[in-house]
Amino acid sequence: MAIAVDTLLTSEISRPARYLGNELGAVHKPWQAASIRWVLTYPEVYEVGASNLGHIILYSVLNAQPRQLCDRAYLPASDLAAKLRQTQTPLFAVESRRSLQEFDILGFSLSYELGATNILEMLSLAGIPLTWQERSAAETWQVESGSWPLIFAGGQTATSNPEPYADFFDFIALGDGEELLPEIGLVLEEGKAAGLSRTELLLDLAQVPGVYVPQFYQMAADGSVQPIRNDVPSRILRRVATPIPDYAIGLVPYVETVHDRLTVEIRRGCTRGCRFCQPGMLTRPARDVAPDAVMDAIEQGMRSTGYNEFSLLSLSCSDYLALPAVGVEIKNRLKNENISLSLPSQRVDRFDENIAHIIGGTRQTGLTFAPEAGTQRMRDIINKGLTNEELLRGVKTAYEQGWDKVKLYFMIGLPGETDIDVLGIAETVRWLRQSCYLKKRKPLNFNITISNFTPKPHTPFQWHSVSTAEFKRKQALLKEEFRLLRGVKVNFTDVRISAMEDFVGRGDRRLAAVVRKAWERGAGMDSWWESLDRAFAAWNQAIAEAGLTWKYRQVDNGEWNVMETGDTAATDLTAPLPWDHIDTGIDKAWLQADLQRALAAATVADCSFAGCSHCGVCGSDFGHNVVVPPPAIPEFGGHFQPPQQRSQRLRVRLGKLGTMALIGHLDLARLLDRAVRRAALPLAFTGGFHPGPRISAAMALPLGATSTGEIVDFELTEAMAPTEFQQRLQAQLPAEMPIYQVETVSLQSPSATKVLDRAEYWLLVQAPDPVPSLSQWQVWLQTVKDSAEIWAEHRTKSGKPKQVNLRDRLFELSLLEPDRAMQASAKLQPIAADQTIIRFVGSCRNDGTLLRPEQMITMLEQVTQQTFQLLHVHRQQLFLTAVDSEKAADA
Repeated sequence: MAIAVDTLLTSEISRPARYLGNELGAVHKPWQAASIRWVLTYPEVYEVGASNLGHIILYSVLNAQPRQLCDRAYLPASDLAAKLRQTQTPLFAVESRRSLQEFDILGFSLSYELGATNILEMLSLAGIPLTWQERSAAETWQVESGSWPLIFAGGQTATSNPEPYADFFDFIALGDGEELLPEIGLVLEEGKAAGLSRTELLLDLAQVPGVYVPQFYQMAADGSVQPIRNDVPSRILRRVATPIPDYAIGLVPYVETVHDRLTVEIRRGCTRGCRFCQPGMLTRPARDVAPDAVMDAIEQGMRSTGYNEFSLLSLSCSDYLALPAVGVEIKNRLKNENISLSLPSQRVDRFDENIAHIIGGTRQTGLTFAPEAGTQRMRDIINKGLTNEELLRGVKTAYEQGWDKVKLYFMIGLPGETDIDVLGIAETVRWLRQSCYLKKRKPLNFNITISNFTPKPHTPFQWHSVSTAEFKRKQALLKEEFRLLRGVKVNFTDVRISAMEDFVGRGDRRLAAVVRKAWERGAGMDSWWESLDRAFAAWNQAIAEAGLTWKYRQVDNGEWNVMETGDTAATDLTAPLPWDHIDTGIDKAWLQADLQRALAAATVADCSFAGCSHCGVCGSDFGHNVVVPPPAIPEFGGHFQPPQQRSQRLRVRLGKLGTMALIGHLDLARLLDRAVRRAALPLAFTGGFHPGPRISAAMALPLGATSTGEIVDFELTEAMAPTEFQQRLQAQLPAEMPIYQVETVSLQSPSATKVLDRAEYWLLVQAPDPVPSLSQWQVWLQTVKDSAEIWAEHRTKSGKPKQVNLRDRLFELSLLEPDRAMQASAKLQPIAADQTIIRFVGSCRNDGTLLRPEQMITMLEQVTQQTFQLLHVHRQQLFLTAVDSEKAADA
């Protein structure tokens, strides 16, 4: 059953709206109608998880299955996590508000090595045992009767090397999940109906290609992972699925997220063959999405979500040959809707005027390229496939097309790297900046990120060893060199994070104890960013307690570097690795051969556009590269020109009730903008460098307060009937935001913000003990009204203290009459014996002359020498000056 979390989700916690589960696109299926109930459990804060495309796609896929229900859960921020523990409330799914223990299956996304501690934190908060050993039971698997849910992980890190996390999961989903997860759901449904035990059910799941059940395998003395049963496969296949853009049209969060836009996948997989790149190896073959499907998904998605920005997603967007044609066509189709396009990953050698057109416009997005190395020799070693001439041409094109700042990514610590190669990074940046010069333009600036190379499983460099000490020395070299460069901002990745990622990412099952101990000592989500020293100390202590300090020292000091000697005999490349039982499709012999090619600085062509590289992927299990030939590029219709003509101003009075009270003011503005877009209302725009929609709220409402009296002005480019505007806008707003009135206001009259005068509030107040009588309340309020002065300290915008007479700002004060109190209780909450509802009208001007609800309580406490608790605030209405009312009537 649903648990009582409403008492925890208040304005006292940070951004409570992220836990409500009421976003546009959220699916609320009947609990009893589902045979199998999933939770997609993202081990990051909501702002990260809710904008993750894989999370959105799988949520949509699972809820499209008959008899299957999928809810969501996210890692709570530290304030809510503390409240959950204090109140012994288990972690809940956001839509059903049910404990995670009530679901049949919990799926975690494990996308980076150190994220496993967040998963343990979520399991702990949910009251679920951390390991499969603790969750095992011989009896029939039936969550309704007390069995533990099945716990599994998916994602890049889980697919790459699940061994360090094997103790925590009942199974691992390898590769793409669009087809795999529905298959798992069917197995669970049949197993549940047949009354199978947990072990029997997992044995059935182990027969599904792409499902790895760690408890049926063990680590051998040589480090390999071998099955302990004859009825499970010795190698587990990675699953591959065709991307379907329509599934990307899903959740539209009310709070701002990390990627606050529509994201549509245009290409899955990459065959560039960069030798350091794990995603490029783990997602082969490359599969292009048909241009028509991409364009239809974007057009439908932008109009159904109300986003003003979309992103085309691929490991290398520029390798999608249809990109210029698709981008220009979409920009033309949506030219009048003020949308912008961002491309998170681009090849600098393919950046040209066509791509510049589609990502330019009124809101020019950032531009990021990744040369990775500073010299041509190093780029050949890593098979980057980029020449100095191509690098300069791409950056120069960006500068000529209007970009004044470009972000560049480089790595240090790559195999075969010398100090000359390290310093070559600074030299390359200096050369690019000097080469990009135009009269009457300031020089091109750069944001540079220098990351530390960490070898990844399933890549040709998986045998390479890095050294923390060398990272520090090379960072010092670059810092000194960049100190002489102007117009360049440089960020370095902390070497300790890189060392831990390498240590865990290439570890074996012994690392499970380290991960658990690190979590127990506080190495969680925010520790790396808020207290890196504390996080590093926690991991170091965990390593020591697990008896693996010797192994970590190999990372710290550098075990070997085959590139320095040119002799692969320094290590046995054929020795078993902890991840060899994961069949990614790439032959291990090919990876060994590609390492030899790296030794010779020999490059391998991209097999999507050249001959087969014989990596072993293409075939019946994984499919083949699918490359869509580029269609003709349509003529570019130009960028959006924001319409600034104002034909009509409509004043809307609306409410903000129920859970919408937990939506902050900035998030409310974003919500209204998207609602107007979905309703296709002809909104006027401001001028200037960053034109914005002419939507103006009269006064921000305190977070957590409800209201039936909000006023918002909308200015339109063409007149329309207020009733039609109300109908179209109301259809796009949540039910808890009712529109009460829409009226036409003269464009010549001041905006509601400028003529705001007073506000009426209803306050739910709890009195001190003993419970006062009605007559006592009347005496207290009359004392306030009879007072000529009630002073309080107020701080100006500059922070200076100032004494103000609050009594001057109070115009009306009373207790609500019984019938109105009953009406108010429906808007607030049930009224207890020691509570009452106070009504007051006070100043509410945008010049700072305000009487806030908490100041009303301050006045009451001063005159009564009692202590009161303000339980809830409801704004009943806002009053504008009489002058404005007359102008509104004339209009």
